[in-house]
Parts: sequence; C-alpha cells; structure tokens
Amino acid sequence: MAEPDGSPLLRREFPRFLLLIFLLLPSRARAGRYDPTWESLDSRPLPTWFDEAKFGIFIHWGVFSVPSFGSEWFWWYWQAEKKEPYVTFMKKNYQPGFTYEDFAPMFTAEFFDANQWADILSASGAKYVVLTSKHHEGFTLWGSKYSWAWNSVDVGPKRDLVEELATSIRKRTSLRFGLYHSLFEWFNPLFRDDCASKFKKQQFPNVKTLPELYEIVNRYQPEILWSDGDGNAPDTYWNSTAFLAWLYNESPVQKTVVTNDRWGAGTICKHGGFFTCADRYSPKHLLSHKWEDCMTIDKKSWGYRRDAQLSDYLTIEELIQQLVETVACGGNLLVNIGPTHDGRIPIVFEERLKQMGTWLALNGEAIFNTTPWRAQNDSITSGVWYTFKPKENILYAIFLKWPSSGTLSLGEPKAVLGKTKVKLIGYEESLPWISMGEKGMMVAAPLLPFNKYPYQWAWTLQLTNVQ
Repeated sequence: MAEPDGSPLLRREFPRFLLLIFLLLPSRARAGRYDPTWESLDSRPLPTWFDEAKFGIFIHWGVFSVPSFGSEWFWWYWQAEKKEPYVTFMKKNYQPGFTYEDFAPMFTAEFFDANQWADILSASGAKYVVLTSKHHEGFTLWGSKYSWAWNSVDVGPKRDLVEELATSIRKRTSLRFGLYHSLFEWFNPLFRDDCASKFKKQQFPNVKTLPELYEIVNRYQPEILWSDGDGNAPDTYWNSTAFLAWLYNESPVQKTVVTNDRWGAGTICKHGGFFTCADRYSPKHLLSHKWEDCMTIDKKSWGYRRDAQLSDYLTIEELIQQLVETVACGGNLLVNIGPTHDGRIPIVFEERLKQMGTWLALNGEAIFNTTPWRAQNDSITSGVWYTFKPKENILYAIFLKWPSSGTLSLGEPKAVLGKTKVKLIGYEESLPWISMGEKGMMVAAPLLPFNKYPYQWAWTLQLTNVQ
C-alpha cells in the first residue's frame, strides 16, 4: 500500500481541492486586495500605529491666512454669504475691486522655516502631523500641475511648502506626516457647473480632485490622508471608492496609510478608516469604531486670526482635559494651530504645544499605547479618567483636580490585598490606599506644597493589579 502522500488519487485530486478553496474565498482574500466598494474597503484593518499614536497636530495654512480675519472660511462669508463683518472689513481695509485672488501674492511665507516648525511640533509630544495641502479655496501648498497659477510655487512664496515640511519632519523627528485635502473648491467653475447639473457631470473630480490626490500620494507619500469638503456631492460623484482601492492596494503607502470618513455626502461617521463624525467631536463615551476628535486651540477658527482675543484660546488645562477624555474613550486627539501668512507659528500656539510636550514627557505612558478600560471615567469622583495597559495589568487614573482633602476616592478600581500597588507618576514613593470593597478604594495623595508637585495641570496614578 502506497504512503498517503504518494497516493495517485491524492495527487490527482489535490489541485482540484486547492482550486475549490480558492474559489470559495472572497475576492479580496484571494488576491489580498480591496475592491472599490465600501463593504470591502471598510474591512481593511486600521494600521496599528494610528491607535497607538493618540495625539496629532493639525495645521491650517493657506491664502486665508492673509486676511486672517474671522475664519479660514473668509471667502465664503465675504462673497457667498456676504456677512456684514466681512464685507465691512474689506471695504474698510482694501480698495474697491480687490478680489480674493489678490491675497495670494501676499501669502509670502518669508519667515517659514520648516526645521523650526518640525522642532516645535516634535516638542509637543505628538506622534503625527497633518498639513492642509489644499483647503476649500483651492490654493495648493505645492506646485500642482492641476492648479495652474493658483499654488504656492507659482504665486506667493514661490516654494513647495509641502515638500519642505515633509522633508524636515522626516529628517528631524519621529512624527508621521499626513496631508489634508479638500475634495471641492468654493469658486472653481468646473465644480459649480457639476453642481448645477446635480452632479450628473463629473468634470471637476476627473480633471482636478482625483489627479491631485494621486499626485500628492505619489509625490509626498503621506501616512494620513485627511479628506474634507464634499460640497454636498455623494461619494459616487467623487469616485472615492475607486481612489481608496488604489490607495490600499497599489499606492506607495498602501500598508501604513490611514484615512478618515469624509469621502462624500453620507460617508461621515459611516465609512472610512477612522471616524471624525463632526468637527470638535467629543462623545465622552466609548465607541465601537476608532475615531478622532479634530479640534482647535482657537475656539472660533482653524486658520490664524488677527482679531482673536486671549480668551478665545483654550488653556493648557482645557487641552489636557480634552486629550485625556478622548483617549479614555478610545479616540485620538488632533489639535489644530494656524500659522501666519508669513510663515510663523504664533507664540500662543507654540506655548500650548510645548506645555503639552512637558506634560506628556512624564505622563505619556498613560496616553500612548493604551487601550480603553471597562470604565472610561470614575463613578464617584468627577474629572477622573481611566486608560489601561492590559499586558502589564496597569490601570491609569488621570485626575484633573488635585484633591484638597488629601484623599482621592475611586469608585471603579477594586484593590486586591497584598497585590495592588499605587504610585503617582513623577513621585518616587508608593502611595497608601484603603480598600472600600465593591465601592472602590481611597488613595492618599502626597502631602506636598503646590510648587513641589511633580508637574502641573493634571496628575496620573499608576495602579497595578486592580480589578
């Protein structure tokens, strides 16, 4: 009797058996590729680096940085909605007949130093950065061959700003580099014509949007592609699924790139790599899908505003609170800054970023590479948020207010006698604690004068072996 692996029957039938298995597999699994359908694209696992990163910096920079009044939506409020403050601002400060295009030569970026920017961004403790390669005004920060005479190489700085920043980020930091790109453009005649046809025509995406997207991916290889601005047009108009299939299957960043959910009307908070759901999205509870809160240090604008007041900027305490709440609920925080038309990061933004970096230098272990715990915040003491490292069995309790009583009551973690240890990050000695059984535990804070606290703004307990 022949050995099993030498059986003539087995040799004859084995290729058919393999073929049957191959045919039964979904097309994506057979080829290791993604089809241009949301069902297939949404099945792609999000690259793990993004969830581990937790914190990124958003940069809104463009021609809107020249008037630097009101908002980066300056053109829309001035020309489309004709809001009184914007109309009055233009009448008061510019000659009759002045157009939005006339701002472009004033977008000079003469003080833009990509190395300096990279150092400031790195000092924040962030793990990734996203630059507006093109906002809704259509002006590209690179010399796009699809945006003739309306880009930073032809007009204004006469420099490829995307290339300069990407190069400095990659040479000087460990930050991942990403690009924001607006699908639509406010005053592009092709888009307006398509819009008038109720998007039956697809001139604009075919000759402008899609070529630009392929161009920036191939040229700059961003690891975050942050889409925005669908102009109320569906994803079928933008051919989004076909582009994303190429991005995931064939692009130079196919293995590491992450994308958001803004790929056409109806896709937000429904399709894409990670969900943004809305600007300044902060659900304050755990979501089943990875999400990101994109928000601004300036409460009223994403672009730089000369008319901003000090009270318009978030304090460092508010920023850290938002970071902690977001990470505890499974999200990433993308904090926006707005540089000036001449290429400076305003001091108030630089200060906030460096303060974030100072806090994260000690407390980063409670933020990066963590997962949400079974409870996101405490049931007894408000302002206490939890993160977790399951492999090490370490729970972090981040509290936003130092307990004036000297004792912090925690209702969620259950201490285990003889096993549980509690430390305050930045303080050498272990902290005493008392078990309250099923009601939690009480931790004694160190008796220190305020100027002797290990750091400011928020504090972190490291709890080992709790339930």
